[in-house]
Amino acid sequence: MLADALLLQLGYNATLVTLGACLLGIAAGVAGTFLFLRKRALVSDAISHATLPGVGLAFIVMVSFGGDGRSLFGLLLGAGVSAAVGLLCVHWLATRTRLGEDAAIGAILSVFFGLGIVILTIIQTMNSGRQAGLEGFLLGSTAGMLRSDALLLAIAAAAVLALVMLLRRPLELAAFDPGYAEAAGWSLARIDLAMMGIVLVVTVVGLKVVGLILIVALLIVPAVSARFWTDRSDRVVLIAGIVGGVSGYVGAAVSAVAPALPTGPIIVLVGFALFLVSLLFSPGRGVLASVLTHWRYQRRVHMRQGLLALAQGQPIYEKLTHRLMYRAGLILPDGVATGDGQAAASKALLDETRWSIVRADQSFAAAATRYDGLTAIEEFLTKDQLREVDRRIAAPQAVL
Repeated sequence: MLADALLLQLGYNATLVTLGACLLGIAAGVAGTFLFLRKRALVSDAISHATLPGVGLAFIVMVSFGGDGRSLFGLLLGAGVSAAVGLLCVHWLATRTRLGEDAAIGAILSVFFGLGIVILTIIQTMNSGRQAGLEGFLLGSTAGMLRSDALLLAIAAAAVLALVMLLRRPLELAAFDPGYAEAAGWSLARIDLAMMGIVLVVTVVGLKVVGLILIVALLIVPAVSARFWTDRSDRVVLIAGIVGGVSGYVGAAVSAVAPALPTGPIIVLVGFALFLVSLLFSPGRGVLASVLTHWRYQRRVHMRQGLLALAQGQPIYEKLTHRLMYRAGLILPDGVATGDGQAAASKALLDETRWSIVRADQSFAAAATRYDGLTAIEEFLTKDQLREVDRRIAAPQAVL
């Protein structure tokens, strides 16, 4: 069954939901990257929670004009207006009062969300309209997604990607070097508002699929996962879009197979699974890579200490050092140095003597600050510098 869902073989409605969730994931991953790099992740939480009063008020307005209150476009329009008001309130509190941005976000998030819950409670007591299902905006509900809904997601995703491509340069400058961005003539306030506008679009259209509580995860988790794999911002954007798209696609497919499970939480859990894969297995920053790097570093330390002990005629007591050097063919089982071991030990002792001279001479300060105690000295000094150091080593012997 899952294979059929992944291959879009479960029918028209399931295909719409899967493709719509995939498009939303791509847009959220791309938009959330700059939010994450700008260290403004909590702002998305305020935006998402500020949508709830707008959903309820939009329902009431549509019912008062004789509708059933379930027009998705009308509900999302209300959510967008409410979220924009919440965003402006956060901006005003953070810039015009002594409150920090985190305090402003906490205030707006709690007030707007509480107001939204009160409005939804009032709606449940109304005799007109079709209020059932509005709570789906909290955790997402895709069971009734129509072709028009999927088309709206596609248009929003395309608009987000186009805006990101258009504003990529100022967004990157604001994220990595705000001072240079201002010196270059860019307004940080306008850049932040543009970024928040992009996030607002993703948040509003994502309410139907993921819900206002979990849309924050879809914005941030793909960007965090992508950051483990690369240092380049353009690649982070690309990988975050892929992670978000895969999360939406697979999560919606799993939800189609198990319709009793809500789509939004499943999408977020798939995204978290991809985050765990990135955390554990990414080659540069992953836990496994860090463990292997530490293990290799320990081996180099043991080998270095063992060679210096051989050079000074001292026995090797450490079992790990003995085992490593024996496997490398540097010592015999009884700890006696082989020919290769004697040569390597002499080279290690010579390098220690060289570094003692380098560290004491300010003319070699640049090389001395980069030395880690394990890497061959030839990687830090030129041939001329090595000859000079060796000449100083040999000079006292010549005097004697």
